[in-house]
Amino acid sequence: QLQVVESGGGSVQPGGSLRLSCAASGSISINAMGWYRQASGKQRELVAMIFNGNSINYGDFVKGRFTISRDNAKNTVYLQMNNLKPEDTAVYYCYAQAYWGQGTQVTVSS
Repeated sequence: QLQVVESGGGSVQPGGSLRLSCAASGSISINAMGWYRQASGKQRELVAMIFNGNSINYGDFVKGRFTISRDNAKNTVYLQMNNLKPEDTAVYYCYAQAYWGQGTQVTVSS
């Protein structure tokens, strides 16, 4: 099993930046780590995923604004989010090899 713990959410004005972190601990080898998000009344959608070989997938809406990175030694994944928009407001969930974190709220508002 894995324990997945996110941190770094919060409130920011449009155009601002936030950095999310997610640490996974446990006995399972982790290939895929990444982030999904779910806005109120919408389906959960992929934000970014990074694999052990460092291949990366981003959601179409990212458009160069977000960067995912990973520290394999710490089983930690990071999401740097720049130029945030109100439509980025959502609960952001960390994903690690089919395990989920509890979610962290990101609110973008003036």
